[in-house]
Amino acid sequence: MNDTYYVSKNGADTNIGSKEAPFLTINKAAKAARPGDTIIVHEGVYREWVKPEEGGLSNKRRIVYQAAEGEKVIIKGSEEVKNWERVEGAVWKAVLPNTMFGDYNPFAKPVIGDWLTEPVGRSVHLGDVYLNGMSFYEAAAYEDLINPVIRTETLDHWTNQMTAIKNPAQTKYLWFAEVEEDTTTIYADFHEFDPNQELVEVNVRKCCFYPERTGINYITVRGFELAQAATPWSPPTADQPGLIGPNWSKGWVIENNIIHDSKCSGISIGKEASTGNNFRTFRKDKPGYQYQLESVFTARKYGWSKEKIGSHIIRGNTIYDCGQNGIVGHLGCVFSEIYDNHIYNIAIKREFYGHEIAGIKLHAAIDVKISHNYIHHCSLGTWLDWQAQGTRVSKNLYHDNNRDLFIEVSHGPFLVDHNILGSGYSLDNHAQGGAYVKNLFAGKTRLKKMLNRATPYHAPHSTDVTGYAMVYGADDRIYQNLFVGGYSDIPVGTYYYDGCTASLEEYINEVENFNIKKPSDLNIFENVEQPAYVSENVYVGDAKPFNREVDFLRYENFDPEYSIEVSEAEVYLNITLPEDYEDFSHAPHSTETLPRVRIVDAEFENPDGSPLILDSDYLDAPVAEKTVSGPLETLKAGKNRIRVW
Repeated sequence: MNDTYYVSKNGADTNIGSKEAPFLTINKAAKAARPGDTIIVHEGVYREWVKPEEGGLSNKRRIVYQAAEGEKVIIKGSEEVKNWERVEGAVWKAVLPNTMFGDYNPFAKPVIGDWLTEPVGRSVHLGDVYLNGMSFYEAAAYEDLINPVIRTETLDHWTNQMTAIKNPAQTKYLWFAEVEEDTTTIYADFHEFDPNQELVEVNVRKCCFYPERTGINYITVRGFELAQAATPWSPPTADQPGLIGPNWSKGWVIENNIIHDSKCSGISIGKEASTGNNFRTFRKDKPGYQYQLESVFTARKYGWSKEKIGSHIIRGNTIYDCGQNGIVGHLGCVFSEIYDNHIYNIAIKREFYGHEIAGIKLHAAIDVKISHNYIHHCSLGTWLDWQAQGTRVSKNLYHDNNRDLFIEVSHGPFLVDHNILGSGYSLDNHAQGGAYVKNLFAGKTRLKKMLNRATPYHAPHSTDVTGYAMVYGADDRIYQNLFVGGYSDIPVGTYYYDGCTASLEEYINEVENFNIKKPSDLNIFENVEQPAYVSENVYVGDAKPFNREVDFLRYENFDPEYSIEVSEAEVYLNITLPEDYEDFSHAPHSTETLPRVRIVDAEFENPDGSPLILDSDYLDAPVAEKTVSGPLETLKAGKNRIRVW
């Protein structure tokens, strides 16, 4: 028989956890719960790091943690601070005992790790101060709190244009900490506020909901607000704790939560420390690339497989104001689904910066589906880095990001379909073996080879490594997209494939002709451009086609009047299309029409191996026998105003 345990701010951990005698803490319920049980948490703020000690046994025998229906339940990694003393002007201080932090004092721990590039010449720390929920910036020195000239110069260096969008007044709230053996003194500039009359919090815990042990499987976390955790920098070569996450486990469902103000990562479905933990930073003997390559093979030895790891579902969450990632994961993200999430204001505070930031940043996203997410005002929307194989990015809305999508050193097959890539910088394509079908590209796209980093590829739908290769560029399928030019400094379109061969047969013939002239092996393949399969696209404005494309429409002197219109609760796509736009239609694409990937020698298909059929549009409307180019079946000639979120 399955049990239900209750948690309430009016409860006690000496109770039995019943509805009439609830527990006081979620962790007490976690100790009592067994597979098949449910934990219901009633309204209130719970300042604890929930560390599940027991997992479920299957999808049908989960342990479910959920907020009581209709009640606001908040789990915070912070503590309230009230004993503030005025120092001078608007600067106050609070002296905190280090026992408040246990063995993890965020104000003593720097943001550090592989691929972290800024700040240079100083450290920032994992600590943070919050005034009525708003996070502060760390000052470089106490003097920065007192001298407004220094304060302005310091913070302008670490912020970017998006911060100005979020906070047009550019009002800076600063803190600085001095950590001693027994105490931590925090100084903060509260401007016109009296901190003893407001809600002031400091983060003290690494995570809000994250097991300390690995292998805690089949847990559901539903309906909470989780905030203010002092999470560390989480590159793919390190332990990757998030504000919430499964910690190298299988089958979690994280749904309908509000997740915000993680110092680094919000949700983590990534690796743990035994496969490497910032060795590049601390050992300094090999590049991070080499350690990352080793982590893949080490993970295989430690059981990285579909049977033991991944298959998580992340859906319906709102994720914002995280310093590094909204969702992060290396290796542990395999076979997962990420959908219906709203992700924004990620990595725009810019107190620190590195090459591991995005709304969604995944490595080895094997058979991961990312769909129906709304991602905006992020330093980077989605970044798929290494081993994006069987990955599908489908029916997502991007706008007002520094970049929408970045796919790097992957060999495919991966599919990008029916997305609205609405920012001025739509795509960085540093990969090969992709299919880009029925998207709207409103910004520039770039193609880049990677001939100094060989990365692994896998047997289809498996973590088994079958080889590794450089990225030669192209081997891409670009079909039925709508390119809207005129909104970036680089032309939009597929012209960057100019110089590529146009079929596998042509590519092989050129390789063989090169070989006849000068017999060799590897260098031949480096000197012949891979195929670009480009067809059935529409180019509007200054968008430019691939010079080998035959079946396309181009409207050079046409203003599409493109915009993304955002209201309080809705988002609309506005676009004007030429009068013969609807006449240019083609049959939908499928496994049968998408050429096989060259390096991996694999087909575009569903994760279960069944044929892939692109039979529904961005709004999940069915596709007819003939479909227009672009993500929406309702696009028509003339003015369009379509609700897209």
